[in-house]
Amino acid sequence: MPPPVPVDARGSWLAVEAELGMRFPEDYKHLVEAYGWGEFCDYLNLCTPFGTNRHNGLVWQSGRPSGMAARYRGHYPYPLHPAPGGLLIWGTTIDADRLCWLTTGTAENWPVVVWSSEGWYEPHPMSATGFVEAWVRGRIDSRLLADMEPGLAPWFNAFRPRNHRCLRLTEGPLAHDQRLAILRDALAPTADRGAWRSEQGDSGQDHFATVGADWLLTYDMSHPHQIRISFPPEDGPEIQRHLFAAVRRMRCEVTQISASDGVPLPAWGTVADEDTQT
Repeated sequence: MPPPVPVDARGSWLAVEAELGMRFPEDYKHLVEAYGWGEFCDYLNLCTPFGTNRHNGLVWQSGRPSGMAARYRGHYPYPLHPAPGGLLIWGTTIDADRLCWLTTGTAENWPVVVWSSEGWYEPHPMSATGFVEAWVRGRIDSRLLADMEPGLAPWFNAFRPRNHRCLRLTEGPLAHDQRLAILRDALAPTADRGAWRSEQGDSGQDHFATVGADWLLTYDMSHPHQIRISFPPEDGPEIQRHLFAAVRRMRCEVTQISASDGVPLPAWGTVADEDTQT
């Protein structure tokens, strides 16, 4: 499950520990070096202390609390780092919950505290690695976090540069399940990333990923009928060949190409404002 090339996974632990004034748990160091900056199962985000991306990092917590945190610190049940024994954030969720250590005692014994986006707290007496493993296996009893979707094998997506395209399609004569099977066969091997259907069964989405190529896809059944894909920029020409061949086999036609912002593009290869250049 670890990515072949982890993002922001290597650097000087000694330098970071000196800046934060504490030693990190060894299990967290191994977790960072194996996985790097990224997301478990489209839900749990692992932060690392390395790299320069403003959305990643732990060192920002070495300063004094400011704003709301400083004004209302008496309302928090736990102190905030860098106060002794304070909460130190090592991860987040897509719902803006914060995954923290309670930095009391030795680093190897720091428990995890979930700090929800609504301001609720939930302690879990386990390491960061133990928490991640338990959550992806469906073994975390939490009132604050969503559950891992049952029946899916765990996965991890590194936060690497990606481009996004959306193909709006005509309906065609085939049923959705037939079209989905053709699409996944054209991109095989693939792995499930979850799905949902409306109560009426006339709308829904199927999420899956290619194995090895790191292409992430969502196939919308209708309203509108479309394929959305996220991919490394260098894979653009290859994924175009596979996708357009699949659409022909699905007996559909492409009516519009856009980037994730929804702005139509004249062609697949047109550079969008949001694209990462290779």
